[in-house]
Parts: sequence; structure tokens; C-alpha cells
Amino acid sequence: MKSIAFADERGESLVEILVAVAIMAIVLTAFLAALSTGTLSVGVVHERVTAENIARSQLEHVKHSGFNDHYTPAAISHPGYTAVISATTIYTYTGLQLITVTVSHNGEPIFTIENYKVNR
Repeated sequence: MKSIAFADERGESLVEILVAVAIMAIVLTAFLAALSTGTLSVGVVHERVTAENIARSQLEHVKHSGFNDHYTPAAISHPGYTAVISATTIYTYTGLQLITVTVSHNGEPIFTIENYKVNR
């Protein structure tokens, strides 16, 4: 028996459907991987920006306090973040100090900033 094909008959074969599903799976996997990486990057950037803002705030706190060899950090409103301030006298007769502020998050140092302070 001979089969007759009509001109308006269209259909997809199983192979075409499987190829389309495979392409969609690859595209979806790439999209989810990019979304995951973006989410992690936003978290890292947020952590670093917060640490930088805390460090700059602590440096301003030191600049506005009296000339001293030991500075205590101001209150930090972000839980998990700690600041360590160190002052190294460079020239005793001029009263020049190198102030270093290191901010850590959950015990891991994230950001360090240095500046000078003069005894006026």
C-alpha cells in the first residue's frame, strides 16, 4: 500500500522535539548559572562596601579625637563586623602618626585603610 502525503500536513519528529528540549535545557542551565553568580557577586560587593564605609567612619572618628597612641573603635552598628585601629608614631618631634583601620567580617579581614594624623 502506498501512503499519500498531503501538502498541508506538518508535524515534528521525535528527533526535532528532543533537539529543541536539549537546546532549552542548555539555555536554562546557562541562565541559572549566571543568576547564581550574580547573586553571589552582589553579596560580596555589599560586604566590601559595608566594610569600607565602617573603615572610613572609624578613620573620621580618629581624626576628630585627640592625639593619642591608642584609639578605641567607635560603636559599629553592623553585626559581625569589627574594626581594629592602630596608630604608629612616625616622627616624634613633629607629632605625625600613621593611622591604620582594618575592618573584619566574621573574623576575616576585608578592608584596610591608612591615613596620617598630625598633632596640632
